[in-house]
Amino acid sequence: MIKRIALTIPGLLLVISLTAQTEKRIVIDDDIQLIHLQDSIFIHVTWHQLEGNGRFSSNGMIVISGGKALMIDTPMDNEKTERVTRFVEDSLRATMTRLIIGHFHDDCLGGLGYLQSIGIESVANYMTTEKCRETGLPIPSTSFTDSLVFNFNGLMIDCRYHGAGHTADNITVWIPDKKILFGGCLIKSVNSRDLGNLSDAVVADWDMTIQRLLDYYPDVEIVVPGHGEPGGAELLHHTIALVKDEKGY
Repeated sequence: MIKRIALTIPGLLLVISLTAQTEKRIVIDDDIQLIHLQDSIFIHVTWHQLEGNGRFSSNGMIVISGGKALMIDTPMDNEKTERVTRFVEDSLRATMTRLIIGHFHDDCLGGLGYLQSIGIESVANYMTTEKCRETGLPIPSTSFTDSLVFNFNGLMIDCRYHGAGHTADNITVWIPDKKILFGGCLIKSVNSRDLGNLSDAVVADWDMTIQRLLDYYPDVEIVVPGHGEPGGAELLHHTIALVKDEKGY
């Protein structure tokens, strides 16, 4: 059973869906929603239309601590990224301060130009930065090699490269206190029937990379994929199975 509650914030109507799992889904408009995970941590879900692919959604995250907000991956364009940022600042009363980029595709950094225009720091793996430089994309302001761990107003954030998969540069973001792992497009949702876009994939390494995640995060409770519904460690096992199918095992 789903109950819908309408809340009015100046200039905005929010529809919050409460499911049997007490999930709260904030509908900002037809293209943008926030899913509340716990405390002040949300998945931002944005819908896009691409020729040949139809309408599809992409996931990122918003982490709020001490009145500051951290975005993990942007929507695919500057305009939706601005709408998400304005909602966070105007309605959730948090100032956006930093972006973490999962890999070089548009569903991770399509809104980087807007965030740079308002002075937001952007963090990425050095391989992502090099790819941006090669292809003429906006350049992230801070790069790291294997990992970058920092204290975000009392909340530890662990950005880490475990190996290639969806792309050669894809990273994960781990919030140890909350046992939340953002895997982005490296991880497939349980409803995924294949690996999706393989144009930049390293299929040969993908399952080994996911196995490293299982070994490195044995106590993970919430796994957020780049597209589709979040889940638990079963998403990691499902991704390995899809890779093996692709390899013909």
